[in-house]
Amino acid sequence: MPKRLPEDLDARIAAEIAHHREGVGIVDLSKALAKIVSRRTLQRRLIRLAKKGHISAKGEARARVYRALGSVDVHATDVGGKKDIEIYVPISSESRDVISYVRQPIQQRQPVGYDRLFLESYRPNETFYLPQEIRDHLHQIGRSPDGPRPAGTYARDILNRLLIDLSWASSRLEGNTYTRLDTQNLIERGQAAEGKDRREAQMILNHKDAIELLVEQVEEIGFNTFTFLNLHALLSANLLADPGESGRLRNRIVEVSGTVFHPLGIPQQIERYFRLILEKANATEDPFEQAFFIMVHIPYLQPFVDVSKRVSRLGANISLIKHNLCPLSFIDVPEKAYVEGTLGVYELKQVSLLRDVFVWAYERSSQRYLAIKETVAEPDPVRLRYREALIVVVDEIVRGQQRPSAAAVREVAKSLVPDKDLDRVVELAIEDLTHLHEGNVSRYRLRLSEYRAWQTLQKNTTESIPGA
Repeated sequence: MPKRLPEDLDARIAAEIAHHREGVGIVDLSKALAKIVSRRTLQRRLIRLAKKGHISAKGEARARVYRALGSVDVHATDVGGKKDIEIYVPISSESRDVISYVRQPIQQRQPVGYDRLFLESYRPNETFYLPQEIRDHLHQIGRSPDGPRPAGTYARDILNRLLIDLSWASSRLEGNTYTRLDTQNLIERGQAAEGKDRREAQMILNHKDAIELLVEQVEEIGFNTFTFLNLHALLSANLLADPGESGRLRNRIVEVSGTVFHPLGIPQQIERYFRLILEKANATEDPFEQAFFIMVHIPYLQPFVDVSKRVSRLGANISLIKHNLCPLSFIDVPEKAYVEGTLGVYELKQVSLLRDVFVWAYERSSQRYLAIKETVAEPDPVRLRYREALIVVVDEIVRGQQRPSAAAVREVAKSLVPDKDLDRVVELAIEDLTHLHEGNVSRYRLRLSEYRAWQTLQKNTTESIPGA
């Protein structure tokens, strides 16, 4: 059986290269990484990392030397008398001060509460957490290579990958142990990983539903209470001890583990500052500043009993999707860097480390999705134009417990699309019905019970799908 490769293999390769300031050859690299990757696979990964600009490669054949280009920072920490290598993001001197503070034992850090002035003093379009040069850089790397297109087009073009990447990466930052492959099997095939807690599968499927909301309802979403309460409802579904708290602001005190920060506890003030966060975000013109502002202030307020950080990560994508910029998937983000960046906000009201994480994460996302877009076929214009009609057709066929015949599909579709496009829409709807499964039913606004009842009907008939 082929060796199963680590999810973070590229990061480990880059980290090993970073140990060798004068560069390192394939022979020494292969020896160092022999337990996790074969030499042939290592060579392929090195070629890819070099093409993406993550490492440099000079020389030919056995004389070729690989050097790091700062795509990751590597720290050696002493744990139990031996060196432990820690992969981190490139950080500023300001961020090093934050790290030094939050890595102190919790007993040595000063307990702090919510500081209202941190939010109140922020002036949209006057105060900037992201300096101009950073915003310019992010705009340059985040723009669609296809030029100006309607809101949400970029995200729709890579939706299948984004659903898996963001669902997996955001869940991993919460301690979820699903691998990316596990996540892909769950989302695409409805197969939960064996031996895993059911809550982990629920967390990932909740992310999938929330991402689909952002992409499919791009014209309706925004920095408003409706969007954020519904994001929380989707992300927290079936995960809270009290289901009545899903999609609602908290009305009780919460504690955040691992920190000396104590969130605001008065319900009226929580609502007031929640609304103020959204007002200030909505008034901010730059989409990257909007995104990062949400990543700072939603977790700092902790407006929900749980899941606030997940809401902030998906909420940060609202401005990016609406401006047709590359989405932020948090792929490859080291959990420790993200946690410590958030602690810096909680305990010091310092955004520098979280900003370094945000910028590095966006660079990774834009590199990934630019490469993916180059290999993805152009979306079918008919499918794009009649997305809502296709959802309605599939929904009615399934809810009505009908066989997915061409005649039944045409009967539903004929009132939704003009005659000139009817034949093609019927083909697409039958294709969607053929590929319908438990992992994608929410895309068609179906309940799992409705799909299972319909699926049972299909199994009880030997009639094949006409036109499939």
